[in-house]
Amino acid sequence: MTAPHIVDPAGLLSEALTDASPDLMRSLLQTMINALLSADADAVVGAEWGQRSDDRTTQRNGYRHRNLDTRVGTIDVAIPKLRQGTYFPEWLLERRKRAETALITVVADCYLAGVSTRRMDKLVKTLGIHSLSKSQVSRMAAELDEHVDQFRHRPLGDAGPFTFVAADALTMKVREGGRVINAVVLIATGVNADGRREVLGLRVATSETGAAWNSFFADLVARGLGGVRLVTSDAHQGLVEAIAANLPGAV
Repeated sequence: MTAPHIVDPAGLLSEALTDASPDLMRSLLQTMINALLSADADAVVGAEWGQRSDDRTTQRNGYRHRNLDTRVGTIDVAIPKLRQGTYFPEWLLERRKRAETALITVVADCYLAGVSTRRMDKLVKTLGIHSLSKSQVSRMAAELDEHVDQFRHRPLGDAGPFTFVAADALTMKVREGGRVINAVVLIATGVNADGRREVLGLRVATSETGAAWNSFFADLVARGLGGVRLVTSDAHQGLVEAIAANLPGAV
């Protein structure tokens, strides 16, 4: 287990997820950006998609697609078009690096601690978007939460077998509610026969215990983890016992 650090856990996790699962980060980043673009365009129009309103100034008119190069790869950005006037997402296209950093950090934070309207609202304001309603922010949070949940519970059998697995626990001091608390992030990364590496699972726990590790590995096995030949980890007794109990063929 690594030594405790007072760090930004989302920043640390974003690096781990970007390195080990670039497809995940690319998919979540694309989902987040396109949801923000759609909601921002609705605010410019004066009404949400399909909504009748006296405040409406024009209609949406499809999308124009544009490739956006990011640190996690190229993503397909769907920029809304308007029947009258134009919509230009200055927050994304002119301040790309700043927006990308903020978006990736929030995506990782949502994966680590769960998606919330509060986190989404903070992101929106960080990007300089101040015209979204609470319902729009809430819907974006729900959409991202659905994608994160799908990844958390995705079957592992199709991408495996993962012959090599690395398990570790990051112990971090994080600020929550104005105070510093301890948190442990259990993480397992796998490598399959093609040499493809990805994050298999990640879970936040109050402490590193044998029960926490056993539950963590039992969930991975239930999702289809198999064919593991080698697991690298530290010598934490609970972790060693959990590996032996759930992956009996591994050394």
